[in-house]
Amino acid sequence: MNKIRNDFNPNLKQFFINLQNYLDTELYFYGSVNRSDYVHNKSDIDIAIFTDNEYSIMTKLQHYLHVNPNTFDKIVWKLEGTIIYGYKIKCDNYINSKCEIAIYNNDFKEIILKDMRKYKSIPFHIGILLFILKTLHYTFPILSSKTYSTYKRVIFNQIMVNKKDTSFVLL
Repeated sequence: MNKIRNDFNPNLKQFFINLQNYLDTELYFYGSVNRSDYVHNKSDIDIAIFTDNEYSIMTKLQHYLHVNPNTFDKIVWKLEGTIIYGYKIKCDNYINSKCEIAIYNNDFKEIILKDMRKYKSIPFHIGILLFILKTLHYTFPILSSKTYSTYKRVIFNQIMVNKKDTSFVLL
């Protein structure tokens, strides 16, 4: 989960190596970037950072990415009965790839990593559904981004892990 893919293009790989060194903390990659359904230059790259001081990491990220503090979104969500809060920033414009970095307090690390591990390996039938969905979205752009996201959420949350509440609240 905290390994930078070897098959990233050299600039992207170097960006993440430099970011990890600059922040002096581990980057936890999650989502399709850890699975066989990752599509280079199409799939988004999701990263989680865990820290004792979210504001310090946000300040470092702000300087590293050359962005304003208001670029960060506060997020709140419920996971296994625990209210999780953190911050997210999209860094698409800085690396020519879709990327989102989430910053959480270390207090939430184990519960979040446990949830992320559920999605690391997927059953064959889920892989087939994702392949079809990604083909219809990326190769033959039949599905809008919103429709693609909705179907992906349904596949993972209702078919794979039978979750009923999947919503994030952005403040």
